Amino acid sequence: MSWFNPEWILKKENSMNAKKRLAIFQRFNKQNPHPQTELVYRSPFELLIAVILSAQATDKSVNRATKTLFAAASTPEAIAALGLEGLKKHIKSIGLYNTKAKNIINTCEILLKQYKGKVPEKRELLEKLPGVGRKTANVVLNTVFDQPTVAVDTHIFRVCNRTGLAKEKTPLAVEKTLLKTIPKPYLKNAHHWLVLHGRYTCLARKPKCPECIIQDLCEYPKRFENEK
Repeated sequence: MSWFNPEWILKKENSMNAKKRLAIFQRFNKQNPHPQTELVYRSPFELLIAVILSAQATDKSVNRATKTLFAAASTPEAIAALGLEGLKKHIKSIGLYNTKAKNIINTCEILLKQYKGKVPEKRELLEKLPGVGRKTANVVLNTVFDQPTVAVDTHIFRVCNRTGLAKEKTPLAVEKTLLKTIPKPYLKNAHHWLVLHGRYTCLARKPKCPECIIQDLCEYPKRFENEK
């Protein structure tokens, strides 16, 4: 999968001004003051497992799998006790479940041995867990530990490049630009707003520009063509 699509990138020098950027997040906040992840979880550990499972999978498919998994085992001890094959039975409907099962079992063992079964609150420690990359770590840090991070997935990458919020060629560059430019009062919730906007409005193939609450602020050259 290529993260970079030339269609979304505008000239770098035409960067979005601060006034327009502020207006975008003010509208997101007005529409949805308390955005939440669509993954179902009851603890930091459950969210960690759900996010590991969500790689190349939809939140809906993950929620279906974790509904039975967490009913049977919702702690590192319990999932480790299931064993590899026992865990696979609960998550076999999810893509790459063999690899994800191995990573989850290993992660549970590390949490038990090194962190007394608790999910660490630092990115560098989270990224050492099997199956946890920067994006997964940022989701956990933002969602359950209230840290102002932005986990750049395909939705956020697309939205930011298409609208002009962050015109960059890599997820990490988008993340760094967002952290520098998002108005501080909105930084904590920005991740969820941008994910939801990409998931339901700023779609990959045919964005719903006529329904978009920031259409007049967006810098996507083709935004008015989609009204036809």
